[in-house]
Amino acid sequence: MTIVALPHRHYPQPLIDAALALHDNRLSDAEPLLKGHLKADPFDVRAMRMLAELAGRIGRYKDAENLLRRAVELSPDFTAARANLAIVLYRLNRPSEAIAELDRVLEEDPDNPGHANLKAAALGRIGGFDEAIELYQQVLQDAPRQPKVWMSFGHMLKTVGRQADGVAAYRKAIALAPELGEAWWSLANLKTVKFDTADIAAMEAQLARTDISDEDRFHLDFALGKAFEDQRDAPQAFAHYDAGNALRRTKISYDAGETERFVDQSIALCTPEFFAARGGVGSAAADPIFILGMPRAGSTLVEQILSSHPLVEGTSELPDIPVLARQASADLAALSPDQLRAFGDDYIQRTRVQRRTDRPFFIDKLPNNWAHLPFIHLILPNARIIDARRHPLGCCFSNYKQHFARGQAFSYAQEDMGRYYRDYVRLLAHVDAVLPGRVHRIFYEDMVANTEMQVRLLLAACGLAFDPACLDFHKTDRAVRTASSEQVRQPIFTAGTEGWQAFESYLGPLKAALGQTLDCYPSAPPAI
Repeated sequence: MTIVALPHRHYPQPLIDAALALHDNRLSDAEPLLKGHLKADPFDVRAMRMLAELAGRIGRYKDAENLLRRAVELSPDFTAARANLAIVLYRLNRPSEAIAELDRVLEEDPDNPGHANLKAAALGRIGGFDEAIELYQQVLQDAPRQPKVWMSFGHMLKTVGRQADGVAAYRKAIALAPELGEAWWSLANLKTVKFDTADIAAMEAQLARTDISDEDRFHLDFALGKAFEDQRDAPQAFAHYDAGNALRRTKISYDAGETERFVDQSIALCTPEFFAARGGVGSAAADPIFILGMPRAGSTLVEQILSSHPLVEGTSELPDIPVLARQASADLAALSPDQLRAFGDDYIQRTRVQRRTDRPFFIDKLPNNWAHLPFIHLILPNARIIDARRHPLGCCFSNYKQHFARGQAFSYAQEDMGRYYRDYVRLLAHVDAVLPGRVHRIFYEDMVANTEMQVRLLLAACGLAFDPACLDFHKTDRAVRTASSEQVRQPIFTAGTEGWQAFESYLGPLKAALGQTLDCYPSAPPAI
């Protein structure tokens, strides 16, 4: 969210000073100025909007939402505040609400391409890909020299499988802004695009500049890492991956100890007696199939296989379980049977916006849902749960090579990632012990080595009859929103099981953090 608040003769001095502080990113200076002014004049919607800007910059999106809603309540024609509200709602993973606000914003400010760009992105979140593509085409027809809009258009084209058109859109973005690291990374992130020597030289030239942003810099490093890995130059590739991760890590706050403590608490709470006392509660719905685990472990492949079955709809990574888990608070023991059932029913209702067919089952493949597995079991006891697992080094190094658009803060340091993988295995091993058979596990290496047998076992675990289309999953025409979008449109290949080996000598901190979890794979350590 970016608010342009320039000094003006009609602005009170505190707002002018706060605007300058925001412009210089001096948030600690801006906050008391804005709060003091609002205490003196609680109806100044300009100050509310600026304070919302500050809240958004530090990730307090709920505070930003409250401030912006108050601003548009007091001043319904304050279009700029309503546009900021739409951005906040989008970042809170509430795209339908964002679209509703944007429809009004576009009526009042139709010539601003940023509003249409955001609406297209929000439409993509709810599966409205065709409408989003039409909107991008309209924006770019009216204002074609916008590299970031071309890049966003490329993302949407990639999602629906129009790879050549997506590549062309990314290339257009780069032609307009050669320093735009995210566009270079977007090409690399297709996984199937190979950079030539001219591309590498162009990226290196941009990286050598001193006037590019840190965001452009780390995206260029990730893209160059992929370029040199394709050339089998492991030292050069790892140097760029390492530089990109190190810079990205400075931009995020992640505490591996917090994840460890959360898992400790879940294990202590979730005893056999705890679950037995809550048997038969929760929503009766049997629609969801959860695919969870580590990112880059094969979950998109499993989703593509299941989505090829005529009874299953793929809806990609849904944000709803983490949102509901936060609402439920950390104390699962305090939730009544009625509350557990209400949470399950609410999940089903919230996910209806993602449904595009009348198939009886749908997939939620948000990997990080592993942390909420006890909550999922309690609110949706009839849901199917699939754990997609991959060799610790193969999986973690694949994450280390990946720059995620959002989330996955654990993935930018080897020690953080090793501890995160270890905690994931710990919790799943505990669930296996207290709820035997509740989770069906698929090892990526087994799926590659014996696809048909693993597909049959997967379908049986979901209560589905075998269908040959599931073996021809790469022919299934559907939108795929994750980093593996192009890989799952091809037959299974073995590179994913072996690619990490050329980099093993660089992975000492990761190995140390994994500990016994690495030594015992594919089993969990006996005393984990």
